Amino acid sequence: MIPILGAVMPVVSQVLDRVLPDEGAREAAKLELMKAEQAGDLKAVEAELSAILAEANSSDPWTSRARPSFLYVIYTLLLAAIPMGVIHAVSPETATNIAAGFGEWLQAIPDELYTLFGIGYLGYTGARTWDKRRK
Repeated sequence: MIPILGAVMPVVSQVLDRVLPDEGAREAAKLELMKAEQAGDLKAVEAELSAILAEANSSDPWTSRARPSFLYVIYTLLLAAIPMGVIHAVSPETATNIAAGFGEWLQAIPDELYTLFGIGYLGYTGARTWDKRRK
């Protein structure tokens, strides 16, 4: 297995080149990164990245699609602000009615479902954390 950090180092180096304009600070940051890699301080990061990559490459569709699906929902909600802005420019009353309707729709969801989602999400996160620390 190729160490993930070794594969990422060129990318990190390019990011440092763009982010740090001072050549001295840039070289110092690269040196510190290489020292940390050699000292093994970044093994934990490498293990976390390998777990994320293994999860993303999983053949189980529920495992490999859970995070992207949730993010797509959030992206859709955020991107809906663009047409809502246009609607508001044309007809502020219509935009207000749409926003009020969306708010009422969210309020119509029973509190028990929000509680169930919260417990399930926290339980899943806690179980994953416990499993990772156990290994």
